[in-house]
Amino acid sequence: MRQSRKETAWKKSRKFGDVKGGRMRPKLTDNIFNRQHNLVAPKDKDERPIFIKDNASRDFYFPVTIEEIGEFLIKLPKEQTERITHIWLRKMTNKEYEKENSVQGCFICGSGVNLIVLYPFPTDMKMKFGKKKPVNRILKWYSKFEPELIESAEGWQLKWTQEKIKRYYLQGLLLHEIGHQMDSVYKRYWSKSYRQKAENFADNYAFYWGAKIRIEIQ
Repeated sequence: MRQSRKETAWKKSRKFGDVKGGRMRPKLTDNIFNRQHNLVAPKDKDERPIFIKDNASRDFYFPVTIEEIGEFLIKLPKEQTERITHIWLRKMTNKEYEKENSVQGCFICGSGVNLIVLYPFPTDMKMKFGKKKPVNRILKWYSKFEPELIESAEGWQLKWTQEKIKRYYLQGLLLHEIGHQMDSVYKRYWSKSYRQKAENFADNYAFYWGAKIRIEIQ
């Protein structure tokens, strides 16, 4: 059953965003904050999370499968994932990716829905930053996944392998969004005054649980 716009007004957390692949905060004008949805909150008997997967656009692919995400969630304490209602592998076009405020993923909640969105990655395995070298805090975030930092005529890039980007999507990006989901449990939704604390909370969550899971699977 579709829901009306009034019924589906959402409270949204901050986005984990990228400027051409970097961990810069995207502009608030990104219309994902304004999109209305037709997702219905699951009933008590429904299995969750509900997975949605789009067909990736040309030149992009999803580094992780629905099955891999499901298996990964089991590694976390149930109380940290049981409120997630939907995980959406959402399509992104090349034009959208090239925008300055393109994103890797986001968490949005409201109307009984707790949605994590993950966007696809370029098939050329390059995360682009433009002509300016990414700052150390950005490189530190990615460093545990060991991408190769290169400079070319196109600018600065992180070059990934399929194995490394898969690990990043699960142990970095997905965990970051789950961190935002955990933060929302305490009703600390995005606000101008709270946004940096929200990012720090999600980062710290991803650092802690990513390291813990890496140790357990070694």
